[in-house]
Amino acid sequence: MNDVVDVTPPPDAARLESLKQLTMIIYILQATSLFVGITGIVAIVMNYVKRDDTRGTIYESHFTWQIRTFWWALLWAVLGFLTVFILVGFVILFANVVWCIYRIVKGFLNWNDGKPMMV
Repeated sequence: MNDVVDVTPPPDAARLESLKQLTMIIYILQATSLFVGITGIVAIVMNYVKRDDTRGTIYESHFTWQIRTFWWALLWAVLGFLTVFILVGFVILFANVVWCIYRIVKGFLNWNDGKPMMV
């Protein structure tokens, strides 16, 4: 009587294609944010606005991956900037950029192969 019922409609081909394109656009925005920071903000807003649409698809894991990438990168960037004056900040910032590139490339490759992310 009090069972939880999943009311998420099954994904259709057009919806999946739309989510696939959106996921790619967000990966591109994240990659561009390494040079133009504001695109990272645009990407994270898009992630949160469209997150419910990805429920029950392989793109749900990609959105989680992208969201985590943004927040962890932001945290490490702030820590890096705060510690630049003692020089360790440069190492943190460099490691953060390398880590972000890894996350974006890994996500994009899985996206290209039609695989979900292991989050």
